[in-house]
Amino acid sequence: MITTSSMTDLYASRTNSTYASRTNSTAAIMARNEDVVWNDGNYADALSAGQLNAYRRDGFLLIENVFTPEEVAALLEEVVRMSKDESIAGMDEAITEPGSDAVRSIFKVHALNASIGRLARDPRLIHVARQILGSEVYIHQSRANLKPGFTGKEFYWHSDFETWHVEDGMPKMRALSCSVLLTDNNECNGPLMLVPGSQMQFISCVGETPGEHYKQSLKKQQYGVPDPLTLSLLVEQGGIKTMQAKAGSVVFFDCNTMHGSSSNISPWPRSNVFMVYNSVENTLEQPRYGLAPRPEYIATRSDFSALEPLDSVNSQTPF
Repeated sequence: MITTSSMTDLYASRTNSTYASRTNSTAAIMARNEDVVWNDGNYADALSAGQLNAYRRDGFLLIENVFTPEEVAALLEEVVRMSKDESIAGMDEAITEPGSDAVRSIFKVHALNASIGRLARDPRLIHVARQILGSEVYIHQSRANLKPGFTGKEFYWHSDFETWHVEDGMPKMRALSCSVLLTDNNECNGPLMLVPGSQMQFISCVGETPGEHYKQSLKKQQYGVPDPLTLSLLVEQGGIKTMQAKAGSVVFFDCNTMHGSSSNISPWPRSNVFMVYNSVENTLEQPRYGLAPRPEYIATRSDFSALEPLDSVNSQTPF
């Protein structure tokens, strides 16, 4: 471990936050001081003990063949349709690629699309989130990410929690993302890459967050990214694991796991839907350093009510 308690104390004292970031010209590595799997994984019964241990150790878990080809085809059709819908393309929720009008991401997709709204409450996703987070959950953020063949741009290395803590005021590392693969993710089309074990160390990043940073960061993030030396140290410890799997698979990963993806210069498009589940016991506070809250479509603030799983209301998932 390359963290020192003095680093943690110094940064915490400046901001009244255990995980201070973007406050200094030097980076720091701080030890995580909370669980990865909450309440010993006893809140729900979706994953085996082996799967929970792998998630706790690595900070992520790939489960293959969660959704059927028919379900995937229906969801992909909805995402493609939305990306081509001019009324959606003109919304703030639709983020375009740097330097073009091609849609890169569509945020709040669980509210914009009924099928994806049902996906957010699907027992194959929500019970895993409930088990890992040890509580009921709500959607902090959802989005569809698209990487068309030849032109899909990269998502640089980052920890989601660093941004959610600084820019949204998320108190603790008690959230997770799940990426539902709607196309095959292979070694060539820019698959998700994660650093095993990185969830155990918080990376305090350099710089000072400008106002309305999200307008730039959703296209290409400049603040809240690790410096090369720190990233090299993390990778020396844990390596890099690419999430190569068939459409219908799901990757669950901790909010503090370092991850990114390269550009897609292959002919094969890559499309995934992300659901970010946060514990109802970890709702947002004010953003750090006097920043204004980001828009609702990026960070939910209006309603922290627990999602009701579809199987709790005797419903199937008709995508």
